[in-house]
Amino acid sequence: MILETTDNHTIVRLSAESSTEAITIVVADDHPVVREGLVAIFKSQKDMKVLAEASNGEEALELCDRHLPDVLLLDLRMPGKDGLQVISDLTAHRLGRPRVIVMTTYESEEDIRRAMKTGAKGYLVKGTAPQQIRESVRRVAAGEALVPPNIASKLAQSMTRPELSERERQVLRYIANGRSNKEIGKILCISENTVKAHVKSILAKLDAIGRMEAIAIAIERGLIKPVH
Repeated sequence: MILETTDNHTIVRLSAESSTEAITIVVADDHPVVREGLVAIFKSQKDMKVLAEASNGEEALELCDRHLPDVLLLDLRMPGKDGLQVISDLTAHRLGRPRVIVMTTYESEEDIRRAMKTGAKGYLVKGTAPQQIRESVRRVAAGEALVPPNIASKLAQSMTRPELSERERQVLRYIANGRSNKEIGKILCISENTVKAHVKSILAKLDAIGRMEAIAIAIERGLIKPVH
C-alpha cells in the first residue's frame, strides 16, 4: 500500500501485488507424488494458492463445493468418478464452478475431444514444464481456453470425424472382447438385426473395412482400451 498526500488529501494507492487476489486452486490426482509435485510448482508463486488436494473424483467435487476455487487441476483417470464425470457434474449442477484444466498422461483424440466438449478449459499432459503449467493456470483463470498446439491439432482432427453414439460404443467394446452379434444382442437386450445395424454404422464412422480394422482404429483414437 502506498500513501500520497496532495493538497490536504490523502490518496491510497494499492500496489499490483496487494490489489490482485491470488488464484485459488484445487489439485485432484490419485497419485500422491503427482499432487505433491503440482503443489510445489505453485508454492513459490505469490499470485497462486493451492487450497486443497483430492485423491478421487468424489473428493474433488466435495472440495470444489467447499472451497469454490478459481481453477481445478484434474486428472482424467481416478477411482470412483473419473475426470470426465467430475467435469460434467461441475458444469451441470454446481454454482461458482471452477475452470477446469485437465492434466493427464493420456492424449488420445477421444480423451481430448470428450474433455473439452464436456467443459474443460485447458488440457495439459503430465511432464509439461512447470512454467508452462503456471502460465496455463493464469490464462485459464483469466477466462481463456487453452490447449498446447499438439493437443489442439488432435482436437481439430477429432472434431472432423463422425461421433459414435453411446450404444455404438457399447457394441464396439463387446466386439473388441470377441463377442458375436448374437451374444452382444443378448447382453444388451436388443435384436441381432439391431446389433448388425450398429456394427454397420460403426464401420462406416470409423472408415473401417471389417471388425479387426475397426478395433485397431478405435484403440489408436482412444475409443476403447487395448484388450490384454
